[in-house]
Amino acid sequence: MPPIDHQLNLTTQAILTDFSWGLTAVLLLIAIWMGVRERMPFYALMVLAALVGAFAEPLYDVAMMLYFYSTPGMWTHFTAFGIPQPIWTHSGYVVLYAAPAIYIAHQIGRGVMARRTLFVWAGISLLESAAFEIIGINGGLYSYWGPHVFRILQYPLVIGVLEAAQVICFAVAASRLRARCIGHWQLLGLFVLFPCTFFMVNFGAGWPTIIAVHLQHTSTPVVVVATVLSICFAVVLVGAAASFLPSQSAADASGRSKIEGVQRVRGKAAVVERG
Repeated sequence: MPPIDHQLNLTTQAILTDFSWGLTAVLLLIAIWMGVRERMPFYALMVLAALVGAFAEPLYDVAMMLYFYSTPGMWTHFTAFGIPQPIWTHSGYVVLYAAPAIYIAHQIGRGVMARRTLFVWAGISLLESAAFEIIGINGGLYSYWGPHVFRILQYPLVIGVLEAAQVICFAVAASRLRARCIGHWQLLGLFVLFPCTFFMVNFGAGWPTIIAVHLQHTSTPVVVVATVLSICFAVVLVGAAASFLPSQSAADASGRSKIEGVQRVRGKAAVVERG
């Protein structure tokens, strides 16, 4: 049974709510500023897509056995599947998903994001998600109950891997959408793209874990195998997203071309001198 009687930590709730919504406001202002410079509301719409996409949280809660402590004093705005949703989930989506995705999409647009670098950012996103959720879990806001394995301070590692893969897939898909848009109105597709990548990763790669933890007569070995499989699926998704990028950034390619050009010039000069 979920920990329905666990007391909510009101102090942690206030800190996380104020901090995450403060970051959301700052990020939105930065996104608007970037949009003004590029004359395209792309980044601001990425932020808003993440805010709206948080309404999909209840499905994720049920699938991954996440339970928010809903004792008196909880700041909530709606309840679905019997789980009240705290208001910081929306700002949390911006911090966890939109913030790194905006940077990655911006670098892709500039041509300075290579495949190898994308994997580095997947690792950074994993660390960001782990830090955010470990604070929330151990701060007394919620928990992942059930037979999850590979926990770090009560945080299931598979959750962070899936969230990192979601960031990468959303960033790459959003950048591809932007590259093919012939009108700003087509960027509204981000509001559909975000939940598509969210469910694709968490359910498409996470289904072995979801099934294993919900089996009527599950066991630790079964959950371990399923979790490893989900992690592998998530890595495959990151690799698939990376395949849309060049093997090296435009800057590296330009630098290599200049070096090769200099070498050719020197080679020709050497031939002339010998002649």
